[in-house]
Amino acid sequence: MDFRPTDEQQILRRSVREFAETELRPHVTEWDEAQHFPCEIVPRLAELGLMGMQLPEAYGGAGLTAVDYCICLEELARVDPAVALSVAAHNGLCCAHILMFGNDDQKHRYLPPLATGRHVGAWGLTESTSGSDAATMRTTAVRDDGAWVLSGSKTFTTHGRVGNVLVIMAVTNREAGSRGISAFIIERGTPGLSAGKKESKLGMRASDTSEVLVDRCRVPADQLLGEEGQGFVNTMQVLDAGRIGIAALAVGLAQGAYEAALRYAQQRRAFGESISSFQAIQWKLADNATRIEAARLLTYRAAYLRDRGYRTTLESSMAKLYSSEIAVQAAGDCVQIHGGYGFVKDYPAEKFFRDVKLTTIGEGTSEIQRLVIARQLLAR
Repeated sequence: MDFRPTDEQQILRRSVREFAETELRPHVTEWDEAQHFPCEIVPRLAELGLMGMQLPEAYGGAGLTAVDYCICLEELARVDPAVALSVAAHNGLCCAHILMFGNDDQKHRYLPPLATGRHVGAWGLTESTSGSDAATMRTTAVRDDGAWVLSGSKTFTTHGRVGNVLVIMAVTNREAGSRGISAFIIERGTPGLSAGKKESKLGMRASDTSEVLVDRCRVPADQLLGEEGQGFVNTMQVLDAGRIGIAALAVGLAQGAYEAALRYAQQRRAFGESISSFQAIQWKLADNATRIEAARLLTYRAAYLRDRGYRTTLESSMAKLYSSEIAVQAAGDCVQIHGGYGFVKDYPAEKFFRDVKLTTIGEGTSEIQRLVIARQLLAR
């Protein structure tokens, strides 16, 4: 196998890195402290093709491969993981679900404005009483005179307050269990749809997260996304791909934390010399660099297989599990190498430390990844 990036991928990485350094880095602390979703940069993200990365050009997308997608998320997360999270949720959940399971009319209606940044996408699965056990959701959708009426709520929804197009999962047949869940597209402004509580989070604070409320929200029958009763099955397929994106985000975050630690270690002097000359610091740097490269290769393998049409349930979960957990280590070591300065907001270490924990929770906790991996191995 040839692990060398193509010339096009090298150009792509440089372009996204330059964007992140010039457009994101000056505002990272400001957005984080204000918990501000930077809607002002969405048009610039769209100009680079980052709002429709894997969407076909026919829908206004960039038509990038899954490996390209990982490169872009890495470079965003290296500077601001919160922006990378929003881009990943928009692309890997909302856009992906419509692309994978929407009909032609739905794709032509919703994907172009999502790809060009005119609309921001949201995806609602989790509820206050159903997280990892998503099949026990309470939100319902019932038929009524040729339409669907949805009632319930979703929590921890990325872009729950700012999204223009929302994909919402709801129970359409309680007796059928997980086979009785369907997906619906709901547009912002639909009567009965509203944003609930905005979450005040530990990290990823510039990525909008809130409740989504549906109170007798009536949507036309053609807003059903995919087949009735297949919403949960389709959701698992969406998550298989989405986890590759979160793995790439974790790799980028780890890379950013490692680079910050390396810079500080080379600049900070103690006992008359740079602390990078101390073996204790060198070993932390060496271990993190090695783990990051291993995580990157796991992630690229999953993306490579997906590009070739293989099912990647096992590979995606492995990449997401390992990348997120080594990112936690990298962020922790970044704080430790900074010492007291790692505990204050003047340096990037503390933000990486706060942001990173979400990668072990979102789109399936580490515990769920281990269950998925074990089931895949035992089913062989």
